[in-house]
Amino acid sequence: MEKRNGKALLPIFVFVVLYLGLGILFEYGLRIEMGFYKIPVVVIFLIALLVACLQNRSLQLNDKLAVMGTGISDPNIITMILIFMLAGIFVGVVGRSSANSVAYFILSLIPPQFAVAVLFIVSCLVSLAMGTSVGTITLIVPIGIAVAKASGFSVPLCIASVMSGAMFGDNLSFISDTTIAACNGQGCKMTDKFKENFFIALPAAIVSVIIIFVLSVKSYNGGFVAEKYNLIQTIPYILVLIGGIVGLNVFLVLIIGVISGSVIMIATGMIAPTDLLGNMGTGAAGMFETSMVAILVAAICALIKEYGGFAALLHWIKQVFKGRRGGLLGMGLLVGLMDIATANNTVAIVMANPIAKEMSKDYGISSRKAASILDTFSCVFQGILPYGAQMLVAIAAASGLGETVNAFEIMPKLFYPYMLLISSLLFIFFGKEKQK
Repeated sequence: MEKRNGKALLPIFVFVVLYLGLGILFEYGLRIEMGFYKIPVVVIFLIALLVACLQNRSLQLNDKLAVMGTGISDPNIITMILIFMLAGIFVGVVGRSSANSVAYFILSLIPPQFAVAVLFIVSCLVSLAMGTSVGTITLIVPIGIAVAKASGFSVPLCIASVMSGAMFGDNLSFISDTTIAACNGQGCKMTDKFKENFFIALPAAIVSVIIIFVLSVKSYNGGFVAEKYNLIQTIPYILVLIGGIVGLNVFLVLIIGVISGSVIMIATGMIAPTDLLGNMGTGAAGMFETSMVAILVAAICALIKEYGGFAALLHWIKQVFKGRRGGLLGMGLLVGLMDIATANNTVAIVMANPIAKEMSKDYGISSRKAASILDTFSCVFQGILPYGAQMLVAIAAASGLGETVNAFEIMPKLFYPYMLLISSLLFIFFGKEKQK
């Protein structure tokens, strides 16, 4: 019989208490702007790892190091880190101007009274191409504010539409941290996860765009926004998107994106050849924390599993959630609680991955479905957190443009995360598992 030891879960509890507690103190007690993101998550994970190492005195330190080494050397962890690095290099090469060109090009094609609905669609496409919700929000919220000022639309609605679209791409993009983490953690192909995920996300997106259109079109005052754009700069994003959809190896897709982006950015004069490598390095460095989190979580989870912590957690979950559908719901709630605790959907997925993989075996859930549920539920919770990076960045961007808006004005208008939750629950309770 597999050993069960609930006390082995203490490192996760320590991480949650320290990270969530300090985050609340910084953000709401000390009123520090972006307080949750002033806390070094790597340091908190190191403390949790120390706690894990101090447990189970019957195991020698060298044996514990061997267990951690085995966990870190998992091929999925190595692959995940390499993809993180390449994705960072790609974003470093193409920069912001390419994403802005995508946005303004699409806005130029439609009647201005549809602008808020198109903001949502633009944010969907930009985040799908860029693989980052925060980056999309940083780029598109200023455009959304400009649309609101020119056309009389509600500022909270415009911001919420951008945030909603950003979470659509964060959930589906082939170069998103969450997709990389979920697919490699569960051992499934990105194309398989995309196909599984797409039919959850698409209905939610369609319903959301209809709601946004109905609410916004009545308040249009006749104004419009027009800015210059460069279509050539959108090519790297389009190539990455097409390559991912047709099922090319993710490394090949990213390399194509990096090479095409480098050629186009130099040819159009957007970057000097001497600065290109520097931008690549900056992009890769931006993934350092995420990569270190993956390594530390792999080490912590290896020890917890060795001590019997995951066996105990799975035993408790089975007492509450019965059958395959119950397992899927339990998996979704697990990653959701991790996200509430960490305010970071990638970290939440990385933490939930080992437990979810064991649940998949015990409940008979396919790896593609498990990856889809982890990514979807983490994006649902992350998309509405008032202290999440997405919300804080959006509010800061609006404030920088002279607009005062708070999270509780935006949250009721975040239609896509709510529709995604409904779509996910329908998927769990009425979807059918494809048999191999």
